[in-house]
Amino acid sequence: MKRFFENSLDLWLKQAKPLPLMLVGARQIGKTYLLQAFCNKNFEQQLYLNFAEIPGYKQFFTPSRNAAEIIGRMELFFNRRFDIEKTVFFFDEIQDCEEAIASLKYFVEASQNYRIVTAGSLLGVKINRLKTSFPVGKVQIEYLFPMDFEEFLRALGEAMLAEEIRRCFAGNEPLPAIIHEKALMLYRTYLCTGGMPANVLHFVENQRDLVTFNRQISTDILTGYLADMAKYAGETNAVKIHHVFHSIPAQLAKENAKFMYKLVENGGNREKLQTAIDWLLQANMALQSTKIELPQIPLMAYKSNNNFKLYISDTGLLTSLSQIKFNDIMHAHDWIYRGFLTENFVAQTLNTHKHNLYFWNSANRAEIDFVLDTEDGIIPVEVKASGNVRAKSLGVYVEKYKPAYAIRISARNFGFANGIKSIPLYAVHCI
Repeated sequence: MKRFFENSLDLWLKQAKPLPLMLVGARQIGKTYLLQAFCNKNFEQQLYLNFAEIPGYKQFFTPSRNAAEIIGRMELFFNRRFDIEKTVFFFDEIQDCEEAIASLKYFVEASQNYRIVTAGSLLGVKINRLKTSFPVGKVQIEYLFPMDFEEFLRALGEAMLAEEIRRCFAGNEPLPAIIHEKALMLYRTYLCTGGMPANVLHFVENQRDLVTFNRQISTDILTGYLADMAKYAGETNAVKIHHVFHSIPAQLAKENAKFMYKLVENGGNREKLQTAIDWLLQANMALQSTKIELPQIPLMAYKSNNNFKLYISDTGLLTSLSQIKFNDIMHAHDWIYRGFLTENFVAQTLNTHKHNLYFWNSANRAEIDFVLDTEDGIIPVEVKASGNVRAKSLGVYVEKYKPAYAIRISARNFGFANGIKSIPLYAVHCI
């Protein structure tokens, strides 16, 4: 998220000799914008290289393994001298220049204090496919995600509401009914727009009017994702990746959202499709939640790799991919997509706040949507799309494993009763 990343940048700036900073995230979530704003604010000089726009820039990095020689070539090409103490070097779309990635090691080992920031849309994919070794321990990696609901509120000028939600979460104090309904309506609006900056900006500039909201923005982002598949994965793999990605809404819409290979293609299985799934995860286009057999620390030791769910990294993109009408989200009380859209929103928000995604079920008799490893121990999280919270699954889990408390996310207001912390849908980011 933007504010947490900005905190990381402030700390990076204060270091005497910071490691090169690498910003990882899906395309069009604001990586370049944030880094350029940071560079403009904090440095007198900046050199910006975009390897996707000008592939020839990679020649600066070959064949030299010396940082000073690399910078010397840049100075000759751009006909300018760089004051290293006052200059930041910004390598954008660095996934298109493997030589630049490898060179980060040389900048760290140089005697001079080079300040390097980098960004790229598919760095997760590229890092796992480098022909040369990745400079492990020589790079500070940060992750950027779509805007969460709290950032969405602040973008809309609703900072007072955002602060009140956090206060009520901490004290288990319900919001006044009229404010609760307002927050729920804004939450439903977020399901429509999602947290991609271009969508949020358009919504704000369009006077917060969903009727005239341009859904083509999401379509264009999805088209860009598909173009990346073809460019970086190869034609054959791109087809499989495309099929997996477009199957996610149907996978989530099932009563049991466990990922099923056969829904992707006839005869689909793990061997045929796992590479495509890994690509989507590494590209930050999809999120994976894995079943755990036993809710004990460490959860990773009890996960079942063959039983998992996939989510889209931004709920607004899922809404677009599923072609759900905004009116159905904002006003309908009972619609088929409500459950999986809500679950995707919760998964996206928990992932943004660095919670590993796990779920639990017991012989198909009971299922807990998310299981979190917290300071209070392993906490079960039940997700409900409406105010109807009747369900036996949470009771089954609590009776069997006796957690310190349980969390129920729903359209109900804040509260705490019978060992269950009630969290409204608009406050998931507080967890």
